[in-house]
Amino acid sequence: MEKARQEVARLYGNRLRIRVCGICIENNKILMLSHRGIGDTDIFWCPPGGGIQFGESTHEALKREFDEETGLFIEIGNLLFVNEFMQPPLHALELFFEVKQKGGNLHLGMDPEMATDNQIIQEMRWMSIEEIKAYPAHEVHTLFRHCESLSDIYQLRGYLNDESAQLADVENN
Repeated sequence: MEKARQEVARLYGNRLRIRVCGICIENNKILMLSHRGIGDTDIFWCPPGGGIQFGESTHEALKREFDEETGLFIEIGNLLFVNEFMQPPLHALELFFEVKQKGGNLHLGMDPEMATDNQIIQEMRWMSIEEIKAYPAHEVHTLFRHCESLSDIYQLRGYLNDESAQLADVENN
C-alpha cells in the first residue's frame, strides 16, 4: 500500500490539478470507484473522473476518464458544482458534471498513468446513499457530507470545499 501512496504522490502530488468527475445515478444508486494510496486507510470512494490533459476539453476528458475507468460511454449534462479537494500532497479543483450512461461494457478499468501491477483503482460498485454513509467520512468523497440522499447531489451548486463539508457535519450532528 505504501508503494501506491508513493506513486500517487509522484504522479499527482505537490501541484494543483484540474479534474473532471461524473455523477452517474441509476436506480437510486451512484457509480463509485474505490482507490488505494489516498488517505490513511487506503480506502477512498468517489465518482469516476480524473485530470484534464493539456489541449483537452472538459467534456473530452470526462468521456475519456469514464471509458478508461469504467468501460462506459457517457453523455454529459449540466455542470453541477466545483469542489476543492485538499489532502496533502494532493490538491485539485474538481468539476462535477451530471452524466448518463450511453453504451459500452461496464467493467473495472485502469489508470493508464499507473503501472499495471500498481493500479490504484481497486473496486467499482453501484452504491446507495446508505452504503456510502456506512463508511467513515474520510473514506468517501467530501461531497457526500452535503447530502442526505443521492438526489441532493443535483441540488449542490457553486463551490464546495473540505471546510464547508466539515461545517455541514457539525450542523447535521
